[in-house]
Amino acid sequence: MNVEVKFTYKDLLSAPDDRNRYEIFGGELILSPAPSLEHQRVIKNLVRIMIEYAEGQNFGKVLFAPRDVYFSDTTVVEPDILFVSDARRDIMDKDKANGAPDFIAEIISESTESRDRDFKYRLYAREGVKEYWIVDPNAKSIEVYHLESGGFKQVGKFVGENRILSPYFSGMELKANQVFE
Repeated sequence: MNVEVKFTYKDLLSAPDDRNRYEIFGGELILSPAPSLEHQRVIKNLVRIMIEYAEGQNFGKVLFAPRDVYFSDTTVVEPDILFVSDARRDIMDKDKANGAPDFIAEIISESTESRDRDFKYRLYAREGVKEYWIVDPNAKSIEVYHLESGGFKQVGKFVGENRILSPYFSGMELKANQVFE
């Protein structure tokens, strides 16, 4: 007899503190190893730029991993970067976001790329994340997706000196290469 085990948020809270990241996708426990130095550098650069823009205008809060996003008891993810507008700050409690943040960025790696481009892409669109960025440190590119009726629509793929076009952060001045410096 094959019994399927479903993991829940309670199980996630009791996961060992072993420098790994754990998420739950539809009841399946997913392990991601600690991020590389390059991954962390990209997060640091993007978070710094976003804080200067968003928090400087009292627009909302920029947060980064580890920070859980709770969609259901069996679907809890830990995006690399998330943003919650002041208008929606009630979704935050001391431990997690309860529902879709306004913005999420995932910095892809070999071990996370398929999940970031497939499961999380579909999840974020379904749950109402307004904008999703897929940041690729190897290609030094940033793909921007904006939520429209029916799902995400790609705004563009930005590299080098290209100014990133973000419908959600429309006034932010950011060139792709600034994220990878």
